[in-house]
Amino acid sequence: MTLQDFFADARSHNTKIGLAFSGGVDSSYLLYEGIKSGADITAFYVKSQFQPQFEFDDAQRLAKELGAKMKIINLSVFENPDAIRNDSQRCYYCKQTIFTRILEEAKKEGCSVLLEGTNASDDVSDRPGYKALQELKVLSPLRNAGLTKDQIRSLSKEAGLFTWNKPSYACLATRIPTGTAITKEDLEITEKGEAHLMEMGYSDFRIRLAGKSARIQVTENQMEKVIKEKNILIEKLKPLYKTITLDLEPRKSND
Repeated sequence: MTLQDFFADARSHNTKIGLAFSGGVDSSYLLYEGIKSGADITAFYVKSQFQPQFEFDDAQRLAKELGAKMKIINLSVFENPDAIRNDSQRCYYCKQTIFTRILEEAKKEGCSVLLEGTNASDDVSDRPGYKALQELKVLSPLRNAGLTKDQIRSLSKEAGLFTWNKPSYACLATRIPTGTAITKEDLEITEKGEAHLMEMGYSDFRIRLAGKSARIQVTENQMEKVIKEKNILIEKLKPLYKTITLDLEPRKSND
């Protein structure tokens, strides 16, 4: 079933749809197609300590540009000790908490189905979070329609969505080593550190936390920039981290 067929079927049955909306490439395109098709769709954005401010800003901007209905859900991930323990199943516990809450709010709005943005390029075999989505019966229409990340970017560009070339962004918790308990302080430091790099024009990068130290990962085409600007980077990041290192192995995009 194509994405258009999916929304046409929902419209013909007067199905009210909820969408777990992050403001990223995939969920933004899904929201666009839902609105374009005339479906009754509401975007639900979960605002938690795992999401940086720029993601929230992008979500609000995209929803405004599309004239979409958007509901904001404030949620503390620290309510779930299994998630902040940060073992190999962290993503499972986190998704379970977040999507259970979205489903509750979607039900209040009369939504009988909930969608999310997993696409056909995503390797769900190594994603504990996807297991939680399946258990909660959340639908993944992009994946079911066989749409890959590259196709979604291309279609988003054609649609005029500013998110079409937005780098993939994993939540802040992924910057903290598995097995290290997540703290609010570490999340705040990570968000501040990465905000500094964004202000300097970097994109598609990560600052990994190791104790009180930062390990910067950038793509191949940004390596020279980092080396040239190392003194500025040290000046901006030193108040946040004890030591700052550069990973000499280039970061692969979308990793």
